[in-house]
Amino acid sequence: MSIITRRATLAASAALALTLTVPALAQQTQLVRIGASPGPHAEILEKLKPLVAKQGIDLKIIEFSDYVVPNQALDAGELEANSFQNQPYLDNQVKDRGYKIVSVGLTVNFPLGIYSAKYKSWGEVPDGATIAIQNDPTNGGRSLLLLQDKGIIKLKDGVGFKPGPADIVSNPKKLKVIEIEAAQTPRSLADVAAAAINTNYAVDAKIEPTSAILREDPKGPYVNLIAVRAADKDKPWVKTLVDAYHSPEIKAFVAERFKGAVLAGW
Repeated sequence: MSIITRRATLAASAALALTLTVPALAQQTQLVRIGASPGPHAEILEKLKPLVAKQGIDLKIIEFSDYVVPNQALDAGELEANSFQNQPYLDNQVKDRGYKIVSVGLTVNFPLGIYSAKYKSWGEVPDGATIAIQNDPTNGGRSLLLLQDKGIIKLKDGVGFKPGPADIVSNPKKLKVIEIEAAQTPRSLADVAAAAINTNYAVDAKIEPTSAILREDPKGPYVNLIAVRAADKDKPWVKTLVDAYHSPEIKAFVAERFKGAVLAGW
């Protein structure tokens, strides 16, 4: 065989090998459908897409406008993961619905705040003042736990994540706690000394989240998380996804984009 013929044969063999390799590489791409609520969660995942694409993950983001469907879809196999909820919410869903869904990594926190239109610091709030909290057990309980964490009230032992005003056992400032619909808490600021307001409602009302006179610890129990089916938790793509989320690039994006309204919780 001549050198020319030999080179032609080698070239043909190389071309064939390349042709066979391309589909093989394509087959290694892992499709991950991840459910998220609109807004910060979805925005962060969009920033995550190119990072995980470099590691063979095709991240498809599916937005849900409510908090019930993402876990239903994940449990049914219509998603591989979701990113929208915190641990107390997931625990409640697992308990009530029997989902085999677990947390595999922390994401971000939307710290609940106590805000005031009358006082610039909690120290200025007088004894006997009226404080508004949300009238649903999850958010209202969260607000009472915040007050307890700051040493302002004490709750009964063992109340979990859903205490109510009746569970207050010590109230040195003799605060009057009233319950109103969560979405109405910003409007209540004109009528009360202070109000507990979820970050999304604060932002909608043009209230700067960093202006809260009391604020949750960003690493508390209400940090959001990435959830997957229990059967998938040890799969390689899960670690790749979580590690990329916890990267310096994502942390910097959160800090720059949300200016303290959303905090990295890992």
